[in-house]
Formats: sequence, C-alpha cells, structure tokens
Amino acid sequence: MERWIPGMSSVRERLGSSLFQRVAGPSGGENRARIHGTPGPRWFGEDRPVRIVHGDASMFIGGLSALLLQSLHPLAMTAVAAHSGYKGDPWGRLQRTSLFLATTTYGTADDAQRAVDRVKGVHQRVRGRTVTGAEYHAADPHLLAWVHVAEVDSFWRAHRLYGANPLTPADYDGYVADMARVGTALGVVDPPRDRGELAERIKTYRSELRATPEAEEAARFLLRHPPVPLAARLPYAAIAAGAVSLLPAWARGPLGLPYLPVVEKTGVRWAGSGITSVIRWAMARRPPESPPTGTSTPGSASSRA
Repeated sequence: MERWIPGMSSVRERLGSSLFQRVAGPSGGENRARIHGTPGPRWFGEDRPVRIVHGDASMFIGGLSALLLQSLHPLAMTAVAAHSGYKGDPWGRLQRTSLFLATTTYGTADDAQRAVDRVKGVHQRVRGRTVTGAEYHAADPHLLAWVHVAEVDSFWRAHRLYGANPLTPADYDGYVADMARVGTALGVVDPPRDRGELAERIKTYRSELRATPEAEEAARFLLRHPPVPLAARLPYAAIAAGAVSLLPAWARGPLGLPYLPVVEKTGVRWAGSGITSVIRWAMARRPPESPPTGTSTPGSASSRA
C-alpha cells in the first residue's frame, strides 16, 4: 500500500512512533533493545503461545477489558485507586505495565526475575483499609490471583477475536499455562493452567465482586473521559467498545455497561478488527531496507515494549 499512496510511509512512521512513545515511554527503544537483544535463557521459548498473544495489537483491547473486570473486586480497586495514580499518570502506569509484560515474556530469565522482584516489592508496601474498614494488602495471594485471572482471561479472549492469527484451543490453554509461570513468580498460589481451570477460578470470585464508587469512577475515566487527545477519541472508542464486548454479561450490569450482542457481533467486531489492524500496521518493525509487509511478527509490535 505504501508504494502506491504518496506519503503513506511517513504517515505510518509518525503513527507508529507516536503509539510506541505513548505505550513504551521515553526509554522504550532502549528497553526494547535490551529485552530482545540480551543473550541468555528465557522463561518462554520462541514457539510459546504467550509470545504470540503478547506480541499482537489485540493487547490494547484486552488490557482495557482487564482493567474493567479487575475493578469489580472492592479490595483490589481500592488499592488501585489509593496507590496507583492511574488518573494523575495513566500513561506512566501503562508504560510500567507494558515494560513488565515485555520483560517477563521476551526478556532473559534474570531480567524477568528482577522485574518480578520489583513488582513484589511494590506490592509489599501497598496496604490499607477500605471506607468500610476492610483491610487490603496488594501482596495478598487471594487478590493477586484475582488480578491474574482477570488479566489472563481478557488477553486470550481479545486475541481470539482480534488477533492477526487466532490460535487453536490447545494453544490458548498453553497461553494460560505460560501465564501461570508468571503468576507463580508473583505469588499467586496454584494459578490455573488451562481455560477450564481459569473459568472455574473466576467463578469462585463472583460472590466478592461488585461495583464500588471507585470502580464506577474508573469506568467513567477509562470509557467516557479517556486521557487521549481529541483526534484519537474515535480510534479509542473502537478499542473501548471492543473491551466492553469482551466482558461477561454479569460484569457489565454493575458498571452500567450495555449488553448488545447483535451490535457487538457486527459493528463492534468490525471496528475492533479495523483499529487493531491499523495499530498492527503502524507498529510493525522491519529492517530499514526490507520491503513493507503491513503485518507484524510475534513480539515485535503492539502495546508491549
């Protein structure tokens, strides 16, 4: 396409650079070179499903959906609202999360362990009480497990619907098993290792979930008043609609989100596929001398550094 449309290559370069800077931060290029270029053993081989899922633009949709789902646990949401600074520095939080996922997915085993140790150190310091007096501690294995299963479930579902090359059911089970490696390192006790176990674990949390004022405020911030420039509101709306469509029906009511299955299977699916295709095209990396392909390779593009 770039060969036939004048200026398209520069448009792609500007868009890809802007997206990468937003997601990876000012040190994104340096971090990417270190993560992918440092020799040494990795937690995951090049053929593992986690590398494919985390290397796809569908992570934009999956990540937003995970935040909405995670917000339904009152203790987890209180910890986020009180300690994460997601409103004051939303891009910084995204960049830190992106760096963690990139390092544990693609980096050396030593770097992955150091990234885990840093997060565990932060979790140890995050503690307090809700307005009702309930105690929370981010290092609590029960809360860690909720954050883990909500994230894993959102990521694999997003990839199945919006990934460039959806995987087989066995490979998605493999993705859950890969993420169990990271969850265990973070302190999750006996994390699920396939999608059946994942669904059962989520069910065990249903009685604890509800929409608190903090959760409702987070949903308004993420969906109605997102921290993006005016020109990016329409593409972001496609991502947001896709994220909401991934949520189970029982998770939408508490947050006041609609359930419109016909619209979601047509317009929302079309819009989500379109925006992820554009992101994939813009952020695909290739050597300067190689011809453009318009596609990405696993681990090279998306919301990960």
